[in-house]
Amino acid sequence: MRTLTRRALASAVLLPVAAAERKLRVGVVGGRFGTSFQFHEHPNAVVAAVAELRADRRAALMKTYGCSTAYNSLAELLKDRTVEAVGLFTPAPDHVRHAVECMEAGKHVLSAVPAATTLEECARLKEAVKRTGMTYMMAETSHWQQLTISARQFQREGAFGRIYACESEYHHAGLDSLFMENGQRTWRYGYPPMLYPTHCTAHLVSVTGERLTSVTCIGWGDGDAVLRDNAYKNPFWNETALFQTNKGTSFRVAVWWKGAHRGTERAQWFGDKMSFFFNHPNGMGAATVRWTTLKEKDSGGFERQAAVLERYEEKKWWATEMLPEPLRHNSGHEGSHTFITHEFVDAVLNQRRPAVDVHEALAYTAPGIVAHQSALKGGEQMKVPSFD
Repeated sequence: MRTLTRRALASAVLLPVAAAERKLRVGVVGGRFGTSFQFHEHPNAVVAAVAELRADRRAALMKTYGCSTAYNSLAELLKDRTVEAVGLFTPAPDHVRHAVECMEAGKHVLSAVPAATTLEECARLKEAVKRTGMTYMMAETSHWQQLTISARQFQREGAFGRIYACESEYHHAGLDSLFMENGQRTWRYGYPPMLYPTHCTAHLVSVTGERLTSVTCIGWGDGDAVLRDNAYKNPFWNETALFQTNKGTSFRVAVWWKGAHRGTERAQWFGDKMSFFFNHPNGMGAATVRWTTLKEKDSGGFERQAAVLERYEEKKWWATEMLPEPLRHNSGHEGSHTFITHEFVDAVLNQRRPAVDVHEALAYTAPGIVAHQSALKGGEQMKVPSFD
């Protein structure tokens, strides 16, 4: 199997279109998020089967993918020898258990985020991938946001100079609408924010290839009934972490699920030559700030090197040759879903490591697990283990 270095994975922009003539036979499990991918449009894939416990969601999967073979559970689907790979979109606490079951059944895995919920699960997942030799990929949307792809191109070209700091925000109020279903608590009820960190951590790790090595995190809660009694013993709605990387870069991550904010999934990278800013929910569009040779005076009268703010027109990478032609359309989570679909299919068929393989997935996931532990300890600084 061809392998790529961490740096190559971090800086790669263009993706090869699958050269294989045959179609990967995919099984899709989980009828909510699982309906939002494009396996049925990919020229080298076909949805061979779907599975879902709920009949209504099972029917939605069948309709979306035009698939007549449906199972009531993942366990039943895994007995289907015609299924080569599984798109796993089950509840977060089940991801590792289900991914391991798939790989032990000889199926490649595309898993929804996060990869795991404990450090022990991280180790178990890594071991299973190594032992079985199956392809594992995590379906992280922030890795494939159009502006994240642009940031990777800037990094590859050296436009940032040296990135010395990064900030990422995942603000998502309204998740409480998913806490209950048919009078029963779902897995989301009281789920700790930092156990869902990958929409933020991907913004730095996927761009520079750095690893997050230490963290201090502060949590906030208001004593709501959800925070007083949940399966995770989690007292926080919002968690804000400050990480340090193996190269000394500072990285602020804010996962907030309550409060007076408009909601966002964005990042900003600060370099000694150029900085780059995502669209802001309060109206500021994407922009760059570049050092120039000009001089200016600040409000205090001090002379400084001038920095020029320029609007950045977001590139539609999904409309380029980065994707097979049938997938060149906008998709979920800022154009990321077609990229996730293609990257997984292409990696399996061409027997290569996907960009978000198990090592990259755990580099996004494990730091949040440790950050939540830090928050429970009042912000104690803690080391983040490596799973490379």
